[in-house]
Amino acid sequence: MSSEQPIILYHYPFSPYARRIVWYLQLRGIPYKQCMQPPIMPRPDISKLGIKYRRIPLTSIGRDVYLDTRLILQKLESYPASSPRLGAAENTEQRAIERLLEVLNVDGGVFAWAGSLLPRELPIMKDPSFLRDRADFVNGKAILGQKSPTARPEALNDLRNVFELLETTLLADGRDWVLKTERPSLADIEAIWPLHWLNGLPGALPADQISKTQFPKVFAWIERFDQTVNAASQGLGKIPTVSGEQAARTIVQSSYFEDTATEVVQSEPLVKALGLKRGDSVVVFPLDTGSSHKDLGALLRLDSREVVVETKTDLQGSPVVRVHAPRHGFRIVREDQVPHL
Repeated sequence: MSSEQPIILYHYPFSPYARRIVWYLQLRGIPYKQCMQPPIMPRPDISKLGIKYRRIPLTSIGRDVYLDTRLILQKLESYPASSPRLGAAENTEQRAIERLLEVLNVDGGVFAWAGSLLPRELPIMKDPSFLRDRADFVNGKAILGQKSPTARPEALNDLRNVFELLETTLLADGRDWVLKTERPSLADIEAIWPLHWLNGLPGALPADQISKTQFPKVFAWIERFDQTVNAASQGLGKIPTVSGEQAARTIVQSSYFEDTATEVVQSEPLVKALGLKRGDSVVVFPLDTGSSHKDLGALLRLDSREVVVETKTDLQGSPVVRVHAPRHGFRIVREDQVPHL
């Protein structure tokens, strides 16, 4: 792996998931370029890469394209840079806290609760195009902020419990950062992102329920994190913005970030069940949101943690890229098992 491969972040400014990646890059001082995307479909810049996946962000490192912020952060942890990694590599207890915070906020319902607190007065919540797009995103389920009358008070209660958890446990002793480190760690990113997002939305958090009055340590931590990230961002300067065409060209003209030695692990239960081997045409898609957008590619690697497929871009000559997705939260099936792509 080399730091010579360029990093391109596909995102839009108010994506709470994208902030996870932006913060990581800023805190480690890793240079990158950005390809700005609309908040709703279509996204022709991503289609140029032959990718149908609709969730934001995507991140390319060299000629490898990574889906899902959990996998992106794992890969950035292995990216060579002058500053140390943010993850708790040595301490097993700290690694457990880091991982549990990730699970709590991504899989444990925290972000869904946060979505229920979106103020209905926000202009975007009155935009029919946005609402139609998000209906597709959540596969026809109730749209964020448009649920039953009890959704908001229930979500508010659950979010208040999350604030209380942090206030009375990890931050209770007055430490600056979640793992008592000298600077923000990956655990801070995993813990803070949905709370930070809500705190920046006027009207999302009722002051009589969730504020610095009830949770002074949590709100001081959020403010401290903001200040630290803003200071770190100065070292990177203005982030270059590239067009979709420029981004795609840069990616296909780069070398691969990861070793070309790839493997379809034959002992994997899914490999056995589907009789998969390297080169088979498979379809990869997320299980929760955006699942109607499925990607077809030639299977290169499949193990317990990751699937890698090779896809053809829409550029002249159809050069290929490698698309990586985590196993968790994604399904892999043979092409002939999906009637309509």
